[in-house]
Amino acid sequence: MPYYINNTKGDQIATITDGTIDNTTSLILFGKSYSGFGEALNEDLVRLLENSASASAPVAPVKGELWYDESAGSIKVYNGTAFVPTGGARASATEPTSSATGDLWLDTDDNQVYAYTGASWKLVGPVWADGQTQSGWKIDTVTYNGGTHVVSSMYAANTRVAILSKNEFTPDATWLAANTGFPKIFPGITLNNLLGASFKGSSAQAAALEVSSTTNTSATVIAGGNFVRADTSDAMAGSLTIQNDVASLSNQLSIGRTTGSTSDFEIEVDSNNHVILRNPSQDKNLSVTINDGGVTKTPIAITGTTGNIALTGDVTITGNLTVSGEHDTASSNVSTYDDAFIKVNTGNAEADAGLIAETSDTDDARLFYQVSTNNWVAGENQAYSQVITLADATVDGHTNKEKVLKTNASGNVKVTTATLGAVGAIAEGDTSNLNVPTTGAVVTFGNLWGGSAKFVNTTLPTSGDGNDGDFWFVREV
Repeated sequence: MPYYINNTKGDQIATITDGTIDNTTSLILFGKSYSGFGEALNEDLVRLLENSASASAPVAPVKGELWYDESAGSIKVYNGTAFVPTGGARASATEPTSSATGDLWLDTDDNQVYAYTGASWKLVGPVWADGQTQSGWKIDTVTYNGGTHVVSSMYAANTRVAILSKNEFTPDATWLAANTGFPKIFPGITLNNLLGASFKGSSAQAAALEVSSTTNTSATVIAGGNFVRADTSDAMAGSLTIQNDVASLSNQLSIGRTTGSTSDFEIEVDSNNHVILRNPSQDKNLSVTINDGGVTKTPIAITGTTGNIALTGDVTITGNLTVSGEHDTASSNVSTYDDAFIKVNTGNAEADAGLIAETSDTDDARLFYQVSTNNWVAGENQAYSQVITLADATVDGHTNKEKVLKTNASGNVKVTTATLGAVGAIAEGDTSNLNVPTTGAVVTFGNLWGGSAKFVNTTLPTSGDGNDGDFWFVREV
């Protein structure tokens, strides 16, 4: 009669005829009256003890069967399809195969533990391999005079580079003796001061800037002491350039008083590249001062309430000077000009133009070109006379009446009549008198006899009336 072999669930897995064996499983199953069953039975018991320990999996496993994989050094279970690890930690120098999610593996080369995610092995820790020495974050306890603080220490190649703390404190002498580079710990990250450690790279924000040094470490890493400060008086070497490529905005530098936040002086370059100096405070002045031999002087002063400009000192102008308003001066000095001509009324409609000299009259003395007559005139108090030129004079005063006379080519002057003033005294024998004789002087010339006035008449002169050489004219009746 055969044996019918069932598994735990009651499923028949084998039928064994009397006197035979069955190899459908990893164990040898015996039929009734099988000869030599003792040896095979004992081998089955050994296999069960060692979980079929071998480098090769059992050839006829049943679901739930255990197998110790000697090459992997772990127990595996048959899931009906394949042998898979039973879970737990495995230690090996190489990455385990046929792993299940959650399995742990100790890498014996680096002494690091990994966990299997179902797809790959992920490092659990420590983050450094034995050959790398301690590197990465480590939780430490630091003692100080008031107790202890828990901190996170950052290591690199077994050296503590930084400490992350939520408190500010000073470690005690015992801790400092064993841990150098951190005489005081601050909230946030404190760097080891013995390494010259610093943060490098890009930073979106910084709460403060270390300004104790002005030594630059490179052309691109500038010490904080080289930056111009806003909280105190400071100086800078070189030039300051303010640029703004946005056409709708202005490039502007605003300077305020030493107290207060308002801008009292602005330098601006507008969108048309015009440079503007501005005092934005209402009705306030703008001045330019210099140090002249230790004395402060103001060569340029602009009054805010009026816009008037006062210049102190000599002014040299290279180029043209255009004055659209009136010119006024309080100086009594004579102005001199190198130019051969001075032009007035430029750009205006044709009008009388010239020079005005201030007088006590209501209308000052003037010398100007009169457009209506096309000649120069001069005068005072609106009584002006033509300024005569050579072309205005005539050599013929008889024909051209009311003209200024000039001599002709022969030196003669021609007039219709000439009226002279009273006759001047003509002394007898006076040959130096250059007075022009009048008609009366000529008529009375002959009346002079012996120094006394005598008229030419028909009577003879009496004795003593004349001197030797005198002429006597007799007028016959």
